[in-house]
Amino acid sequence: MNLYILLLTGVVALSIGSVLGYYARQSIAKKQLGTVDQKLQEKALQAQKECEAIFAQTKEKAAAILDAAKEEENHLRKRVAQTEQLVLRREDILNQKLIEYDKKEQDFQGKVEKLKGVKEHLEGLQTEAVAALERISNLKKEEARAELLSTCERESEMDLAERMRKLEQDGAEKVQRRAKEMIALAIQKCALSQSQEITTSTVALPNEEIKGRIIGKEGRNIRTLEKLTGVELVVDEAPEAVIISGFDPVRRQIAKLALEKLIHDGRIQPAKIEEIVEQTQEAIVAQVKEAGDTAVYDTGVVGLDQKLVQLLGRLRFRTSYGQNVLLHSIEVSHLAGALAAELGVSVRIAKKAGLLHDIGKAVDHQVEGSHVDIGIKILEKFGVEKEVIDAMKSHHEDYPAVSVEATIVQAADQISGARPGARKDSLDNYLKRLGELEAIATSFGGVDKAYAIQAGREIRVFVNPHQVDDLGSHKMAKEIAKRIQEELRYPGEIKVTLIRENRVVEYAK
Repeated sequence: MNLYILLLTGVVALSIGSVLGYYARQSIAKKQLGTVDQKLQEKALQAQKECEAIFAQTKEKAAAILDAAKEEENHLRKRVAQTEQLVLRREDILNQKLIEYDKKEQDFQGKVEKLKGVKEHLEGLQTEAVAALERISNLKKEEARAELLSTCERESEMDLAERMRKLEQDGAEKVQRRAKEMIALAIQKCALSQSQEITTSTVALPNEEIKGRIIGKEGRNIRTLEKLTGVELVVDEAPEAVIISGFDPVRRQIAKLALEKLIHDGRIQPAKIEEIVEQTQEAIVAQVKEAGDTAVYDTGVVGLDQKLVQLLGRLRFRTSYGQNVLLHSIEVSHLAGALAAELGVSVRIAKKAGLLHDIGKAVDHQVEGSHVDIGIKILEKFGVEKEVIDAMKSHHEDYPAVSVEATIVQAADQISGARPGARKDSLDNYLKRLGELEAIATSFGGVDKAYAIQAGREIRVFVNPHQVDDLGSHKMAKEIAKRIQEELRYPGEIKVTLIRENRVVEYAK
């Protein structure tokens, strides 16, 4: 019973609590709803105030923009008005200038018409004057013009010839003076000794009895020596001397050294001759290599193949007109280098081409062709630069000079060959060259006499003054020099002097 009462009491209390809670919650909700409405009303009022403030600011800004636009419009109106006034003024000025131009054009047309009248009047006067001149001179207009032009041509021809002569003389003097300075400077820098060689060598003997031993029994010793060396021995002509004759200087040198060793040894017999000749040939090979190395060192030319250096050394025993070719090549190298330095071109190419310009003479007795063509093939075989080959191949004018270095090598070669005492020529060749010089000069029409003087380095030509005038004498001198260059071979240069003399003779009676 008590439990039942407790349960009933609890149920009643729970029901009452639920009702009270519901009402309490409804009351709280009403209060909160009233608070939210109030906040919403406050925010609406605040928003309305902000909108009014923004509208007021916007209205103020719009008024300011309208004021600025009106001010800008007024400013633009003023500028347009000023521009319009300026255009009107310029239009007035242009109209004024057009009026003035029309007036000047009218004046100009009037002057043109007047000038036309004057021109027609002058042409009429000119026609009358020409007709009067033709009537007085009995010459047509074309005839008078031709005669006048002919007279002017004759006078101008003499003036031009005189001016050309003066210009050529002045230019030639300046060029020759500069060339002489450069050549003299180059020669002063190079002072190699000159030696002349011929096609024979002489071996001195201690006595006449040694000749019999050299000849040997039935001539077997001399035959063995001649066979091994390829030369000819002349025993009986010179006293206490044996003459070795041969065109190959290397063979002559081998024979000479071998014979000197045999004479010093005293045992002259075929077996000993073979032994000595073999030893001498080995010594000559060493001398050839040494000569080539010395030439390369003296000239400062580097980078050459050893076989090419050995060929260069063989030139030590080669001569040209009695001049040692190796010494000549060294001298040409030094001269070409000095001239190249003066002219500001490649010294290396000039010196190398100068040293190798006669390399073909080392084997020209074994290979067909000129020493220039042989030298070109040798240098191409050993990979020498094309610039060097181009510079060396024109030193005898077999090929045209394609570079300044080529002209320098050609000049250096002629300087070395033309040195006093450097070369010698036979009397027959000398007389033949003089005769050819005089024959070329006398082959020209109008030449009275021609004389080769100064050992063939100058030809003096006397012309008939009635057949050759001053202008023709200049042309003839150049043609003679050209013929000499084309037809003759000579060292150095030949001076052509042409003389034209006028003699006026009168008799007083």
